[in-house]
Amino acid sequence: MAKGNSSPSPGAMPLGTAPARTEITPSSSPLPKEDVKWPPTLQPPVVLGPPAPDPSHLGPAPADSAAFGDLLPEVPPSLPPGPLAASLQPAGEQLLPDLLISPHMLPLTDLEIKFQYRGRPPRALTISNPHGCRLFYSQLQATQDQVELFGPVSLEQVRFPSPEDIPSDKQRFYTNQLLDFLDRGLILQLQGQDLYAIRLCQCKVFWSGPCASAHGSHPNPIQREVRTKLFSLEHFLNELIMFQKGQTNTPPPFEIFFCFGEEWPDRKPREKKLITVQVVPVAARLLLEMFSGELSWSADSIRLQISNPDLKDHMVEQFKELHHIWQSQQQLQPVAQAPPAGHEPWPMHPVGMQ
Repeated sequence: MAKGNSSPSPGAMPLGTAPARTEITPSSSPLPKEDVKWPPTLQPPVVLGPPAPDPSHLGPAPADSAAFGDLLPEVPPSLPPGPLAASLQPAGEQLLPDLLISPHMLPLTDLEIKFQYRGRPPRALTISNPHGCRLFYSQLQATQDQVELFGPVSLEQVRFPSPEDIPSDKQRFYTNQLLDFLDRGLILQLQGQDLYAIRLCQCKVFWSGPCASAHGSHPNPIQREVRTKLFSLEHFLNELIMFQKGQTNTPPPFEIFFCFGEEWPDRKPREKKLITVQVVPVAARLLLEMFSGELSWSADSIRLQISNPDLKDHMVEQFKELHHIWQSQQQLQPVAQAPPAGHEPWPMHPVGMQ
């Protein structure tokens, strides 16, 4: 089980006893955590509209629920072979990396997760779990008897880092306010080659990523206990093929960003948000890096920026040419007349370069 990098908050009691919280709490009484019927309603992926007008970022509980087990398959199927390698030119197949020839070698279940508190160094880890993970902040651990509260225990349990090293008292206060409503957490569910999010926590979560491109620059919330599609490997591969063939100008996106308790995207830079999390499907990143390494040497993709030479630049070029001639002459001389080993490079003493 993955844990946060910092020590847990003091005052936490073991599961089964009433926890005595000592974290910084909101100035007003916190909203009570509602009794939510379980399991959540399984709904097809939808295009989310504008956010609710409610300015509060602590959302209410849903009305009805259905079977949670339907949201999480037992074993995700493997990647069907050949969609990317078959589309490439036969002449280049002998140069293809093994990952393209054998797609089953791709780390399909690997996710890179990077936690970021405003102005603090990011804390990153990589998980590999065929079911996914749960991002949370609490001393309460998920158990088999509490699936309706915290989700399946088969998920990798990833705890948010402690905010105690935040130097600003005001920032630490508001960060603790948001973390106090992340007990139930956010589930990142792997199903087949797709990645979904299921928000259980009371804290509102906003996001941007490949499957949210149609939403534009408006705030994009994750509805509570509704499965939201974040990333599709099949769609990524199709866009990567088009990019490799020159049919699109930009590589396909694969990074997913979450913002907890504040609207996102908006006009405020992501670096100014209190709590953000970046999630990267490792397989997509590896595939894109394979092609970017080749494309980066294309004459069409590199525009070298060189200033026009002035008088001093011409003089340097003359010295470089003389140096080259001198080296060539030294190689033609007998060994006895060659400069000793460790001799300094040919000295240049330009005159009139003041």
